[in-house]
Formats: sequence, structure tokens, C-alpha cells
Amino acid sequence: MSGDLGLHLLGKRRFLPLFVTQFLNAFNDNLFKNAMVLFVVYQVLSDEASETWFSALATALFILPFLTLSALSGQLADANDKAKIIRIVKGCEIGIMAIGAGGLVMGWLDILVMEAAIPLMLLALLAMGIHSTFFGPIKYAVLPQHLERKEVLAGTGLVEAGTYLAILTGTIIAGVIAVQTAAVMCFVVALIGYFAGRQVPPAPPEEPGHKIDWNVIRSSVNLVRATMHIPRLFMAIIAISFFWTVGAVLFILFPPLVKNVLTSDKEVASLFLAIFSIGVSIGSIVINRLLKGEVSARYSAPSVIVMGVFIVLFYQVCQGWERTPDGTLLQFWDFFSHPDALKLVGCLLGIAISGGMFVVPLYAFLTTTVHKSEAARTVAANNIVNSFAMVIGSIISTGLSLLEMQTVDQLLLAAAMCLVSAWLGWKLHKVCDDGKIFEGHSLPEDA
Repeated sequence: MSGDLGLHLLGKRRFLPLFVTQFLNAFNDNLFKNAMVLFVVYQVLSDEASETWFSALATALFILPFLTLSALSGQLADANDKAKIIRIVKGCEIGIMAIGAGGLVMGWLDILVMEAAIPLMLLALLAMGIHSTFFGPIKYAVLPQHLERKEVLAGTGLVEAGTYLAILTGTIIAGVIAVQTAAVMCFVVALIGYFAGRQVPPAPPEEPGHKIDWNVIRSSVNLVRATMHIPRLFMAIIAISFFWTVGAVLFILFPPLVKNVLTSDKEVASLFLAIFSIGVSIGSIVINRLLKGEVSARYSAPSVIVMGVFIVLFYQVCQGWERTPDGTLLQFWDFFSHPDALKLVGCLLGIAISGGMFVVPLYAFLTTTVHKSEAARTVAANNIVNSFAMVIGSIISTGLSLLEMQTVDQLLLAAAMCLVSAWLGWKLHKVCDDGKIFEGHSLPEDA
């Protein structure tokens, strides 16, 4: 059983409602974010630097709450019934999407686009980041509580694959439907997500009475310090952070890259984001098969090295891309008639598959090598460091764009970061290669 894909879990109430809830959460995040970014990039802005800047701003706003509020969210998840928190945050999503949908509709109607519509969209995106910050630790931390230990890797793989399938679906739909349709769909999905979240079984705290520090700065510093002093967690978290920095840079670059370098329309930009999601989903499943349920960083270093190689190949194909005449963009099917299209898609798929193979075992590692009562806080500490790294990546990408560095050349930055992730993955495997990955470290009481 440990070597299968864990698909039997989809028939269990202890897993299915959580899976559906997180799927709809990721779907709505990406439907709204991509509908907004593609609308602004293709219908409002008209130069590569400002388009990259806006894409980076949107990414940074969504990530910022993970940096500032993850410690609080982890404490609340470990101190309270996780199912209760899910119901609260999913209820908030309904109001958030009402605001975001209003911004999208104003943009569609060309009403105060720069003055009000875009600010409303960005406000809703920031609020969705807050919403996802409080949901994020739960979707991983609840797994060891509801699943058997031998099911955790499979459950993590399914959650990760489901997340990227949701990203894929939301991204594709954002690229092909009208902005006003996206507005309605975001609100409806929020309603469905709320009712799905109410079906998650109770997940009471493992150790009741945990004291909560409401000072978000102090609690964040204490949590990261308490977690990062444990060598195996330090290396896993830093490795994951570099991976997500690479992912953030790529997601920032895709819309302006597709429009200005590959001279293709928004459906192709949506396709790129979708292919990335498909690849990570495939990688999530492949690595579970290779490891046969074992939580190990054995394949992490080679996986991320392969990812870096594919990024370089992707860069080379982009450099040699034959552009269309000024003022024209390749439509979806015209894109595939380009002689280099299949090579480009193959490179992108390789990036994503190898990335999924790298990161999924590390998430399972985080939740299975600490006590169950500390799992949410460990994931929250990981989210803080990940978010900091992704914000830094967004700032660097924005700065390079303002310095007029070509979008395509920024791909090499992402490739270089893969080397650091590979070294960290190798070090983590060396620390844990004796199979005794649970060393009994506990977080201090004030973390």
C-alpha cells in the first residue's frame, strides 16, 4: 500500500473534504490573480518594464501576508481545532471575492480603471494572501493527524498534485474567459469552498493550552529562530525557499515574456502557467512512486539540477525565437505552428516535473520529522522563510526590469538559484541518509 499513489484516500472523509477545500482555494487564488494580471498586462499597460513591474507587485502583495502572519497562523492552528479555522477562513473568502469581483467588473466596464478598479483588485489579492496564510499550515499539518504515518507522503503528494491541478485549471480558465465571467466564477467558487470546508472532520489540538503570541513580529522571529536551529529543518526550509523563489521569478516573467519575447497572446501566457502546474503535479506523483512512500531527500539534488538545466535550455530557445511583426501576436493555435514551440513546451514541462520531484518530499519531511503538535508551526516557519525569499525574488526581478534588463535574461537568475537548492538538498540527504530522520527536537514553548 505504501508504494501506491494513495488514490484510495480520495474515498475517505478524513481526507476528501480537505482535498476539495484546498483544491478550490488554489483554484480561486489563481483564477483571480491571473484574470487580474492578464487583464492589466494585455489591456491596460503597454510596455515590458511596467508589465513586469505590475506582475511582480501582484506576486509580492499575495506573498506578503505569508511573511508577516504565518507565525500567528501556525500558532492558532496548533492551539485550536483546525477544522474550525478552516470554516472561518473560508467564510472570509466570500467577502474578499465580492470585493475582487467588483474590481474586475469595474475594469471590464472601463470605470476608473487606474483610480479604483486596479486598487480594488490588488486589495482583494492582498486579502486572499491573508486568507491563504491562515489556511496554508492547516492543509499540511492536518495530514499526520488524520492519516496513518505510511499514508502521509501519499497524502502530501495528492495535496500537492491537487494544488497544481487547481492552479492549472484556474490559470487556463483565466486566460480564456472574459474578465466579467471570471468575476462571477470567483464569487461562486468561494461559496462552494465554504460548504466543502464545513465537511472537514474535527482536528482538535494535540496539546491544548498552547500560549499564543499576538505580536506578529516577535512571534515570527521566535518561530523561525526556534525552527531553523534544527539542522535538518533548516536545510529543508532553505531548499524549499530557493525552489519557490525560482517559481516566483518564473511566474512573474511568464506574462511579459510571452507577450514581448514570444509575441503571443494571453491564452499562450495562460498555457505557460498551466504547463508549469501540470509538470509539478506529474513530478509529485512520480517521486511518490520512486520513493514508495518513504520520506527521503534522496532525489532532491539531482531533481533540482535537472530543473536548472531545463531553465537554461528554455532560455536558449527564447533567445532564438523568431518574433512576429510589431503590433501582432500569435494566437493559441498559431503558437503551436511556430518551429520552436514544441521545444519550448518540452523545456517548460521538464522544469516543472523536476521541480515537483524536488519539493514534494521536502514538505512531507517537514510534517513527519516533528511532533504532530508542532506540525502547523513548522509549516508556518517554512512559509515565513519561503515568503521572504519570494519577496526578495520579486524585488530583484522588479529592480532588474527597472534597470532595463531584458525579461528573457532574468531566466538565468532562476537557473543559478537551482544550484544552491541542489547543494542544500544534497546536504539534507547526507544528514538523514541513515534513515533516522526523527531526532526528537521540539520547538520551545514560546515558538
